Amino acid sequence: MSSVRPPLDRDTVLTAAIALADEVGLGGLSMRRLGQALGVTPMALYKHVANREELIDVMVERIVAGFDVPIQDDDWRRELRARILAARAATARHAWVRTAIETRRMAGDAVLSHMDALMGAMFRGGLSADLVHHAMHALSTRMWGFTRDVMPTPSLPADVSKRAAALAAYAEAYPAIVRMASTGSHAGADCDEEAEFVFALDILLEGFERLHHAGWRSESNA
Repeated sequence: MSSVRPPLDRDTVLTAAIALADEVGLGGLSMRRLGQALGVTPMALYKHVANREELIDVMVERIVAGFDVPIQDDDWRRELRARILAARAATARHAWVRTAIETRRMAGDAVLSHMDALMGAMFRGGLSADLVHHAMHALSTRMWGFTRDVMPTPSLPADVSKRAAALAAYAEAYPAIVRMASTGSHAGADCDEEAEFVFALDILLEGFERLHHAGWRSESNA
């Protein structure tokens, strides 16, 4: 008995595309490969999405629409923090989302709704439009639950003597870097990405609140 494949629809295509991107990354996602995963020709996909870029657009929309959004909170900082951490929980499950969000040219309804909710929380807290504008720029990719840390470090030789010599040379040339790396509370350990994200987010939120209470205006800092 031959099995009958269920009719293809946009939702099925989207679900399969997300699963494929989770497996092979955004770079490995192609219409041909997606068609193979669904058992159809690439041409069959174009009935549901115009092209690969539109496919990625709606994939991002699906992820953002799935944020576990908290209810409005009387404390704007607490609501903003909860919304951003909900975004982080969702995007962390899909490594490709970071690149997808950063390369989108158009914002869909779910993306705009998320941004609107963040701004709305700040407006309910009494922040001015000027401060909200700058706060959104300061949050940057953090509003989506991730950030790009750019702290490249050189690799050390495996040989013990050469390693020691390299460390001594670094200590002489870059004393502040070596001091931080060798004497900090996390010396010798990998950074806790979650803790670092929350640390920076809380500093930003506290800063926004202080500027709000101080009556900050961008013109006064020009």
